[in-house]
Amino acid sequence: EFCHLVRRSVIDEDTLLAIDDTVAKFHQTREIFRLIRPDGFSLPRQHSMVHYRPLIEAFAAPNGLCSSITESKHIKAVQKPYRRSSRNKPLGQILLTNQRLDKLGAARVDFTARGMLSGALLPLP
Repeated sequence: EFCHLVRRSVIDEDTLLAIDDTVAKFHQTREIFRLIRPDGFSLPRQHSMVHYRPLIEAFAAPNGLCSSITESKHIKAVQKPYRRSSRNKPLGQILLTNQRLDKLGAARVDFTARGMLSGALLPLP
């Protein structure tokens, strides 16, 4: 129900109240997971629901934006470069990795436009 509400193109005050209700219902019913995982559980996508209303009020309707989009971008931009780093003060290394990957991507686009990547690299004997 929450997903259907936030994916609307037009969100009015009644919709915002319905969003609040669905988030409250979720927080009430999710307590069942504490019986299964008493040590704790992590629901990151579900946690993001509490941020939707303030962001909708600040920036308007998300128009179908899905949290999996931002998650996949996070994996590409942060997690994979972090794994390549030495993990000692990784921020600079992550930024440098992303900068280099962007340059490689731009070079590939340029080389493709010039026809440098089409065909075999070495002539066949």
